[in-house]
Amino acid sequence: MDRFRRASAAALLTALALAGAVGAAAASSDVPAPSPGPNAQDLMNRPALSAYATARSVAAWEEFRIHGSARNIGSGTPVTLQQRQGGRWVTLPATMRTAATGEYSLRVKLGIKGENALRIVGGGAVSPVVRTTVG
Repeated sequence: MDRFRRASAAALLTALALAGAVGAAAASSDVPAPSPGPNAQDLMNRPALSAYATARSVAAWEEFRIHGSARNIGSGTPVTLQQRQGGRWVTLPATMRTAATGEYSLRVKLGIKGENALRIVGGGAVSPVVRTTVG
C-alpha cells in the first residue's frame, strides 16, 4: 500500500511539473498579443465626406450640382470629382475648396450617356458613390 501511495504521489508531481513547464512555455512563446481594434474615438476622428446630386437624371452636358460636407477635414481643403470609367476612377477637372463650415458645391456637366458613378475625394477621405443617369 505504501508503494502505491509513493507511485501515485510521484505520478501526480510529474503531472504537475509537466503542466507547469507547458504553461510557462506557452506564456513565453513568440505569439504576439492580439492588437485592439479601432475604438469609437478613432472612427469619429477619421476624415469623411458626404455627397449628393441635385439631379438623378440629366440631358448630356446639362449642368447639375453635387453638394456635400467634410468632417474632420480643415476648411479650404480641395475636393475633387471622380467618375467611374470602365474599371477605374478618373479624376475630372472639377475641384473646389471646402468652406469654413466644411461644405462644398460643385457644378458638374457630364457627356457620357447612361448611368454615371461619381464620388468626391479630398483630405484623405472618399465620399459614397453618387449615381446620375445621362440621357
